[in-house]
Amino acid sequence: MKLLEIRNLVVRYGVIEALHGINIDVEQGAMVALLGANGAGKSTILKAVSGLVKPVSGSTIMLNGANVAGKRAHAVSKMGLSLSPEGRQIFTGLTVEENLLAGAYGLKRHTQLIEDEHGIKRKVSISVKAQLKENFDRVYKLFPVLAERKRQQASTLSGGEQQMLAVARALMNSPKILVLDEPSLGLAPLIIQDIFNTLVEIKKQGTTILIVEQNALATLKIADFAYVLELGNVSISGKASELINDQRLIDAYLGGGEKK
Repeated sequence: MKLLEIRNLVVRYGVIEALHGINIDVEQGAMVALLGANGAGKSTILKAVSGLVKPVSGSTIMLNGANVAGKRAHAVSKMGLSLSPEGRQIFTGLTVEENLLAGAYGLKRHTQLIEDEHGIKRKVSISVKAQLKENFDRVYKLFPVLAERKRQQASTLSGGEQQMLAVARALMNSPKILVLDEPSLGLAPLIIQDIFNTLVEIKKQGTTILIVEQNALATLKIADFAYVLELGNVSISGKASELINDQRLIDAYLGGGEKK
């Protein structure tokens, strides 16, 4: 099942056309990567699907069966998409816990179908308080260091801890799809590995992921599918396990050397 379908996505900044009719699919439960050089249009795609920029009329962005093209960011968020932006953009004047609470602003009471030990299904109303507790438990388990620093000012965290907070904050809204813009930017290799390992765990828990990354090789190792962008167009696409051996991609983005 396709959770996100992008068709004929065109975005213009004034007279400059940044995307020239992009088509992308994101299957439910998958991790899909958008790769390419700076200026290729990767972040513009994320801004369009998140409601931060308005696409040209005729573009279609189907999120869980509803067209969100042109909708504002808060409306898209309420429909199940959470963005962890480039540069983290945490609230430095707030504590770690307050940042996480800010990420949960869109939560609302909902009903959920559950099945008991006898196989009988029934609807249960889930309160915002219950969802908050569940989400706090989840992100603190994924990122234990945030639990240790929950009363600490976010501005005092290291760069890696701030990135963990940015991802955790996006998860607090119980998203169907987590959108990540350059989560490894400016981080040390060991921290990048920790964050990528956590992304794999988040996917295992059932959250779909769309990720933009400059670190192509590391991303292809954990992604299911990838699109390579070039000057506002998709130039290469396919299973990540196959693209990691694609000579065109190796020459253009992986340094042209032997993979390790």
